[in-house]
Amino acid sequence: MATVTGLRARPRGRVAVELDGAPWRTLPLEAVVRAGLAVGGELDRPAARRLRRELRQVEALAVARRSLHARDLSTRRLLERLDRASVSPAARDEAVSRLTRAGIVDDARFASTRARALAERGYGDSAITADLERQGVPEELWPGALAELQPEPERAGRLARRRGRGAATARFLAGRGFSEEALEAALGGVTSEGRADSTSWFDQEAG
Repeated sequence: MATVTGLRARPRGRVAVELDGAPWRTLPLEAVVRAGLAVGGELDRPAARRLRRELRQVEALAVARRSLHARDLSTRRLLERLDRASVSPAARDEAVSRLTRAGIVDDARFASTRARALAERGYGDSAITADLERQGVPEELWPGALAELQPEPERAGRLARRRGRGAATARFLAGRGFSEEALEAALGGVTSEGRADSTSWFDQEAG
């Protein structure tokens, strides 16, 4: 058993911990506070376990912050990132739970934002739902995300007016995941001459 004899602030949210009058380790401030370390306190086995648990949690949150820095992620995708970083299951689940409670991770918001971005890039509903599935969005959230978009026939019609109402446009819209009903509304009798796989273009272009 050791006694905490010094806690000294260091740059970037770190704390230098001194045990029995000698430097020990420099730790994240959050872990030190949440573990309850204090000058004069004992670092016994229960305290050491608490500290290890809090250090794992701080690490998990750090990985999550880095993962979310460049782009929003669904809950499933974030869990996968934490798994790949070898974060322990308990720390992983607690980190994601805390981020969800704070509203930083929100599958419904992610689905809406992702669907809107893809619709603006000219994709139809089947391509959008295929992407939401790949992104790990729960299936029950797909209809709500699509309902917030301009109706698919209107989006198809806008693209048809821009590109012309010919067979090439029909093939383009089919490849972008627009339904037969949307193509009919946008192009009338023009056909796509054999509907393309609605995910082939999307896999190459959507990213």
